[in-house]
Amino acid sequence: MRFERNEPLVFQDDAFLPEYKPYQMLVVNVASRQLKIYLAYKKDVAARLRKIPLIRWHHTEHCWALPYADKFLSEVRKIAEENGLELVYEEIKAAKVQPRKSRHDIEDFRACPDEYSAKLKELRYSTNTLKTYTDLFEEFINYYPDVPLPEITEAQIIQFLRYLVNDRKVSVSYQNQSINAIKFYYERVLGGQRKLYHIDRPREEETLPEVLSEEEVSALLKSIKDLKHLAIMMTIYSGGLRISEAINLKIKDIDSNRMQIRVEQSKGKKDRYTLLGTTTLHVLRKYVAEYKPRVWLFEGEPGSQYSVSSIRQVFYTAVKAVGIQKKVSVHTLRHSFATHLLEAGTDMRYIQSLLGHQSSKTTEIYTHITTKGFDTIKNPLDKLDIFNKK
Repeated sequence: MRFERNEPLVFQDDAFLPEYKPYQMLVVNVASRQLKIYLAYKKDVAARLRKIPLIRWHHTEHCWALPYADKFLSEVRKIAEENGLELVYEEIKAAKVQPRKSRHDIEDFRACPDEYSAKLKELRYSTNTLKTYTDLFEEFINYYPDVPLPEITEAQIIQFLRYLVNDRKVSVSYQNQSINAIKFYYERVLGGQRKLYHIDRPREEETLPEVLSEEEVSALLKSIKDLKHLAIMMTIYSGGLRISEAINLKIKDIDSNRMQIRVEQSKGKKDRYTLLGTTTLHVLRKYVAEYKPRVWLFEGEPGSQYSVSSIRQVFYTAVKAVGIQKKVSVHTLRHSFATHLLEAGTDMRYIQSLLGHQSSKTTEIYTHITTKGFDTIKNPLDKLDIFNKK
């Protein structure tokens, strides 16, 4: 049930200052990423809220905060209803990220120094990291076009990072990557000397990844008529692959005897094996017989690796064709793979290994996504004989 407010939400200096009545529970959906819950303190309600996974008390805003998920929102609604609170639900859209200037729009554009790229290669950073770091570092050095790199001060670095947040409205992840790219130059390139920067790194928001149901994945795959496109999407879902891992697959990485896919030198420079579905193998055999790839499993023209942009286009075309309204990407297939394994009873340690997660904490996020069995959980409070029932 949704209740409309008579008064608009109040904003002041980008801070959210809510107004609500003592008999209300105000629930704010922040860009479908986070739920913030405001209400007058009630001991019993607070005790119920604490039982929701990943919830925490936000001291500065005097509210409860937890990652957005439909099942969490449903649980909050239930708590409000059971405690006689009027639920007021509001949505705040995400601030639109302002694009950075193109190199073609910058007069006397400063390219990333050769020694920066050389150091990344020397330390065997991945191709993706090399591209990301150099790109972010170029944005930074062109923010101070007339200042020699070794002379840029710590205060100027902090000013640039504030520009990213306040003016560009970039994500926490983007800002953290920018910090790492800048620190790499001053700590690793300039003689390898480490330097202490007084930079308050932003705390990563706890959010839950979107997943597709098994029915949605099935419909999505059925909508793809091109054999190569279907083979790519099935392989990504069947193995829980990152998009970079899919384009780096070679024909020899498909082990039909053991029904496994070998993933070489993935994130963290590690090899691993993941699952190869029987249906996927059948489609791959038809694809190889028709397209006859030579080295890379999925080849573009002529014989090069298939591009990331092409895979994304295939995915979004299928999403549109099926009518899926969720905010999804190719990476959603990886999240869905893990969630569906968990719902099928697969041990968390196996899922961690199949995904190539270094820490089990990364894999545990899927326990908060699945809704299977959520409605069968018996609240411990209901077992207590508080009113001496006979």
